[in-house]
Amino acid sequence: MEGRDLVRSVKAVGSVGAAQALRTVRAAWRRRRTDSAGLPPRGAERARVPGQVQNAEPGPGGGTLWFSRSRLRIVVAANGAVFWGWDGAEPEPSYALVGCPEPDPRAVLEPDKDGGWRVVAERVTVVVSRNGAVEVRTPGGVTLRRDLPPRWWEPVDGGGARWLQRAEVPADARFFGLGGRASGPRLRDGTYRLWNTDPGRAFVPGDDPLYITMPVQFVVADAGTHLVFHDSTWDGTVTLREGEEGAGSGHDRAGTCELRMDGGPLRCWVVVGTPARVLLAWASLTGAPALPPAWALGHHHARWGFGSEQEVRRIVAGYRERDLPLDAVHLDIDHYDAHQVFTVDRERFPKLPELAEELWRDGVRLVSIIDPAVKSEPGNAAYDGGVAEDAFVRDGSGDVVHGVAWPGEVAYPDFTHARVREWWGGLYEERLAQGFAGFWHDMNEPTSFTAFGEPTLPRSSRHALEGRGGDHREAHNVYALCMARAGFEGVRALTPRQRPFLFSRSGWVGAQRYGGTWSGDVATGWPGLRASMSLVLGLGLCGVPYSGPDVGGFDGSPSPELYLRWFQLGAHLPLFRTHASLRAGRREPWEFGADVLEHARAALVGRRRLAPYFVTLAHLARRTGAPYVRPLWWGAPEDRALRDCEDAFLLGDCLLVAPVLDPGADRRAVQLPRGLWYDTATEQPYRGPGQVLVDAPLSRIPVLARAGSVIPTRSADGGLELEVWAPARGRGGGGMVVPDSGDGWEEAEIERYAVRWEGSRVVVEREGEDGVGEPPHPVRVRGLGEG
Repeated sequence: MEGRDLVRSVKAVGSVGAAQALRTVRAAWRRRRTDSAGLPPRGAERARVPGQVQNAEPGPGGGTLWFSRSRLRIVVAANGAVFWGWDGAEPEPSYALVGCPEPDPRAVLEPDKDGGWRVVAERVTVVVSRNGAVEVRTPGGVTLRRDLPPRWWEPVDGGGARWLQRAEVPADARFFGLGGRASGPRLRDGTYRLWNTDPGRAFVPGDDPLYITMPVQFVVADAGTHLVFHDSTWDGTVTLREGEEGAGSGHDRAGTCELRMDGGPLRCWVVVGTPARVLLAWASLTGAPALPPAWALGHHHARWGFGSEQEVRRIVAGYRERDLPLDAVHLDIDHYDAHQVFTVDRERFPKLPELAEELWRDGVRLVSIIDPAVKSEPGNAAYDGGVAEDAFVRDGSGDVVHGVAWPGEVAYPDFTHARVREWWGGLYEERLAQGFAGFWHDMNEPTSFTAFGEPTLPRSSRHALEGRGGDHREAHNVYALCMARAGFEGVRALTPRQRPFLFSRSGWVGAQRYGGTWSGDVATGWPGLRASMSLVLGLGLCGVPYSGPDVGGFDGSPSPELYLRWFQLGAHLPLFRTHASLRAGRREPWEFGADVLEHARAALVGRRRLAPYFVTLAHLARRTGAPYVRPLWWGAPEDRALRDCEDAFLLGDCLLVAPVLDPGADRRAVQLPRGLWYDTATEQPYRGPGQVLVDAPLSRIPVLARAGSVIPTRSADGGLELEVWAPARGRGGGGMVVPDSGDGWEEAEIERYAVRWEGSRVVVEREGEDGVGEPPHPVRVRGLGEG
């Protein structure tokens, strides 16, 4: 389940019962004793810096520099990404990468002035000072980032070192990324922790860390855009400080980033270029995003507490009777037998396969929650199987590590072992036999309830780490990533003709390879609504394009206005799911009055109409790494007004969505990128760049279409129709469409279209190898009033 407000002290546990409360106390003391015995004490340390450069040896794509107390390897890859690693660190092994890219044979290590060295490549120049500072410059010589010489703290008696890396960026730079952050999407001055964490309650902006943390920064400045990734899975912090232009005596004060890690290799990747080029290279490094089946891009309804098959049928019938589109229903832990994963409560869900088949006939898929914690009880099939496979995490003494979760005492599979992943993936056969078509992974930070201390496994817990061996300090942040891999690969093997649908509460760099994520337990309230958008934008810039929030918030009862505005936002996000806690208010649209019902229906119909556009965005994300949801500066990162705009986003290249984030608003200011834009409701044109005031009645949020866009939509008869927005006079336009069968692995062909004026008529042509031709789909031209 999700965080579920489990309080960390015995006095406040209330609803979980006295027995569970006692378990959390025992678990907390057990965790403390395990770490006391299993973690090496940190004694005296000695500090170290690289020292002076002594020698250099050119190699493919760069070379190796020897300093008096360290060595540095630099490689520019063929895709333009730059790697450097200190103390012999290599790109692999890595949980983030899908393989080490080939070095660029044209990049050469050569001497630089003042005793330093440099590597010059087509898209980037890397300069290393004689003291070990690493500078990344544009081909024109403008500095984008300067990493100062690192510092290590090594135990005198041996062992892994902590390390610190400071960097400077231009004074005008803005920081984004770091995984799923409730504050943002622009990350203000502050310290952000890199440790996947269940906060144990519904979160609001300012709460940190949350479920998905990533050492990935997306930095945008006038001089250019770059992504930086420090490939260490250990606990750490990132302290950001924006710069200031004209600070002091007319000089700029650089922005700074300070990364402190408790261990792991000091290795880094930097990608430079336009936002689109950066994420294309990032996807080639960390893997293409999984392609969801088409139904997963529709509307999902979930609740902790459906309680029975009858209640599920009642909710689905409510959607059908009110002519509300619905594509999936999610069952939470209450459908399990005593909260035990891979089981079914036969009293409340006696004929689950029949229910799933019934829903399927109505076009509704059933999605199951999956928790990693397995009840530690002989007779539990998953537990017995795990014991037979030696699948569970053990401590330094060789004993199975036990924690506390919803079933009570539990054990945790070690997903960092390939054999365990294969065993776990096979367990999804039970879920598929029950009729489930998709899966959402929860509690996989991993979370273990505790009366005090960290709500996770002991840090001294032992993990396979793909045969290298190590403890939970290194494995914690990739635990959910490896669980997602196990589920994805298992389901794909079991249903080879279908695309697995999987999303996860926690994860790490590369999570997009196996599916998406969702917000977790976002608090019900206007700040939670704002955080929902921030999380989706930030994750997209880290390479995870498919995500979304619990519409309406996880806890509490939203007002009708808040619910509707959240619903309207969710209708324009990749994962569109209503969900709530057992103790929260209802989330069905008809529970909020007739007006909200009508406006929610309009949002659902609008989402259904845009289904072909979302499918196209999913295919483009898979091929290019570009997220569905993009910041306004995506196409113009040099525009400072767009860089600082945090209350709107681009949906692909064609649409600008400006959600209403404050109560009582019926109009709102919208910051427009350059060009002509049309209000899709009124077809009124607006010209950017600049700020315009747009109507935002309760019935809709402002959505503007870029002039010249070609948007694939669903027509009234269910076919594909091209909605074309007239280009500005004297200009053209175009777009791409990816028709899709809805499932399967066949590569769909990209259809490319060009739009132009021909006299007083807008002409749309399909571009192909044989020239241009008539579009194979009906065309509807809008926005002609401006011309």
